[in-house]
Amino acid sequence: MIYNNKIFWVTGASSGIGKAVVYELLKRGAGVIASSNRADELEEVKKNSREKMHLLSTVIFDLEDTGIIETIVAQQFKKHGRIDVLINLGGVSQRAKITETPLWLDRKIMEINYFGTIALSKAVLPYMIEQGSGHIMATSSIAGRFGFPLRSAYSASKQALHGFFETLHIENRENNVKASVIIPGRVKTNISFNALTSTGSIHGQLDAGQARGISPEKAARMILRGLERNKREVLVGGKELIMLFVRKFFPSIFFNIAYRMKPY
Repeated sequence: MIYNNKIFWVTGASSGIGKAVVYELLKRGAGVIASSNRADELEEVKKNSREKMHLLSTVIFDLEDTGIIETIVAQQFKKHGRIDVLINLGGVSQRAKITETPLWLDRKIMEINYFGTIALSKAVLPYMIEQGSGHIMATSSIAGRFGFPLRSAYSASKQALHGFFETLHIENRENNVKASVIIPGRVKTNISFNALTSTGSIHGQLDAGQARGISPEKAARMILRGLERNKREVLVGGKELIMLFVRKFFPSIFFNIAYRMKPY
């Protein structure tokens, strides 16, 4: 893929994989719209990108506030003239048993991870159709392919993305608009630290499994390599990804392993 003169929109751009993707895109000469609901952290991304400042613009909004998304998208298309690739990386995880998770928290996680992502994608899609090309990527998880302890709402929100974006891809083949789903395993980010507990408070700790994950920088390179190869599903992580194949081909073995999984 030629990155020069292309415009990428990256959500969740203030930390973790999103921030790493922004830096990697700027390094390759792409124009980047970086968005997040964390204004201070997004400002830090701008400061760290001084040499590429002419390629970077930022937008502050919360994916949970879907009512403002169409206006924001219209503003960005007016400003940049086009969006070639949308990479949806914003989201929130969970650390609570089903019996301890109130329904409002299920709705909150679904609102951010699923509805926020599809609202932005649905708003961008008509512009991509009009310009005659585009690619939309959504971030699922290995927990978006199977259940995992303490992540019922998170897993459900991520599994829902697969059906939506596979359909988007199939419906828009004739429009030259593609869709892919990113499936991260363990990446050393703050996703576990910022996960929501049963009360909606922050989990506040880096899980041991997360701490052993690949770096966000490596994850960013894997994502862009998948994009370049037009992969429908982009696997990102290490040896833990083998669980996807175990679940698909040997479900009884998977469940025997799952009963013994440590949720942290």
